[in-house]
Amino acid sequence: MGDESAQRASRWVFEGVTYATRREMCAARRGRYVEYLNAGMNFTQAARAVGVSKRTGKAWRNGRTRATGRNEKPLVDWYRSTVDKPKKISTRYLSQDERMSIADWRHAGMGVREIARRLARPASTVSRELSRNTNPATGMYEPYRAQQMSADRLKRPKPVKVRTVPGLLDYIHNGLRAHWSPEQIAGRLRTDFPDNDAMHVCAETIYQAIYVQAKGELKKDVSKALRSGRAARRPRSSTDERKPRFRDPMVMISERPAQVEDRAVPGHWEGDLICGTANRSAIGTLVERSTRFTILLHLPDGHDAEHVQQAIIRKMRSLPKLLRNSLTWDQGSELALHQRVSTALDMQVYFCDPHSPWQRGTNENTNGLLRQYFPKGTDLSEYPEQYLDTVAAELNDRPRKTLGFQKPSEKILELINAA
Repeated sequence: MGDESAQRASRWVFEGVTYATRREMCAARRGRYVEYLNAGMNFTQAARAVGVSKRTGKAWRNGRTRATGRNEKPLVDWYRSTVDKPKKISTRYLSQDERMSIADWRHAGMGVREIARRLARPASTVSRELSRNTNPATGMYEPYRAQQMSADRLKRPKPVKVRTVPGLLDYIHNGLRAHWSPEQIAGRLRTDFPDNDAMHVCAETIYQAIYVQAKGELKKDVSKALRSGRAARRPRSSTDERKPRFRDPMVMISERPAQVEDRAVPGHWEGDLICGTANRSAIGTLVERSTRFTILLHLPDGHDAEHVQQAIIRKMRSLPKLLRNSLTWDQGSELALHQRVSTALDMQVYFCDPHSPWQRGTNENTNGLLRQYFPKGTDLSEYPEQYLDTVAAELNDRPRKTLGFQKPSEKILELINAA
């Protein structure tokens, strides 16, 4: 056991440092990737430097939309490297050559509109360029200085206004200590400094300054200062409604017909997964509500959405239509492709509310019975499908008190014969 632990620990090595878990090693690798980007490397160079593919780096930056239908967020925060002269500038901006032409024509006494006509630019563009980038010390328009100033404006991250204007940050802090809201602080700044535009900021600027620095111990100070008591920003889009978990809209259990509850109509199923060690393996379980008939899904290649939906369709396709009315599942990502299941089996799929396992009580009870055959902490991928079918058959041949000591196999045969 000691040798195995040492070998496992030695696997998570990055740049000569050994990490206790793969998660920690990947976090260090992503952190180094961001450092390389900020140092000026392009995406391909940074990815190669940390030993991943360019595609993986893109997924880190932008998140990914998996084929399973589950959307994932970006894993790194990054910004374009600050450089004196960006390699590529959009054609909507003036180029170095255009600025040199403006300087030459302006020196020759040419007007703004004539310069704009020659450049095929709006007159407002030339006028704004001259007003923004003319050297106040000489009163002259200097093209190389103007180009440098333009490049500096493109740098990221830009300095925060509340930190560059002397006295502004202290004023905001004093206002928060007095339990003023950011909106009150912003309004009072205009009253106290009517002739100093540099001291005028909007409430949103103050909120951004507060939440950006709210890390570690500062979170406590922020939660005390703001009336909301939150040290993390809550997006407005998610205040009143829950974001959809999957691309295909879910039909919630609240919309399930009332006839499902009394178990009078057969063909309504509940489903879930029982997982093995570290959730690396799983077995799917399907239980019919009225008869307690159980079907086990063999998932040797993984329990992602693609494999789960294939196993459900393969096992249930042979059932008569009488026994394919609905399927109720929790909101696990393994059923992100529920629309395929619904279409292939002509069977409505319903989803339980979050953290509400009692809404699939029959399935939860069956999963407890199955742990006698599949103990926790074991690798479930080692069990062949024949063994799973044998276990399901044994459960279905077990008399149930709730069925008047009839067997699930007997009850389901009665239904099929009656149909």
